[in-house]
Amino acid sequence: MADDATLVQTARAARERAFAPYSKFKVGAALEAADGMIITGCNVENSTYGLTVCAERVAVLKAVSEGYREFRRVAVVADTRAPTPPCGPCRQILWEFCGDIEVVLANLTEETGRYRLKELLPLPFDARLLG
Repeated sequence: MADDATLVQTARAARERAFAPYSKFKVGAALEAADGMIITGCNVENSTYGLTVCAERVAVLKAVSEGYREFRRVAVVADTRAPTPPCGPCRQILWEFCGDIEVVLANLTEETGRYRLKELLPLPFDARLLG
């Protein structure tokens, strides 16, 4: 298991690879799998904005495409003073693929918040409701 500093630093490094020519708002994510592997993601913008993909979703989809199915936590880094939590679609994807994981929020210099995903998405929609 990676320590907190390593997870956050990995998300900071992922942030540097963001493709954000329109908003200039770079975000990095580092998702820790159950076996300790860290999978990164960064936001990738598109001129239509609607096709932009957030860092958290990139990390989850990349991890799933590589065969990972169990996760411990995710770190999300943005250049803001206040905590920058995952957006609604990212919360949904994180819930579906990761469950009630720990979400560590940080900026370029310090941790800004720590939550369970259930705190950020208190009434999740998931497969339980489909059966």
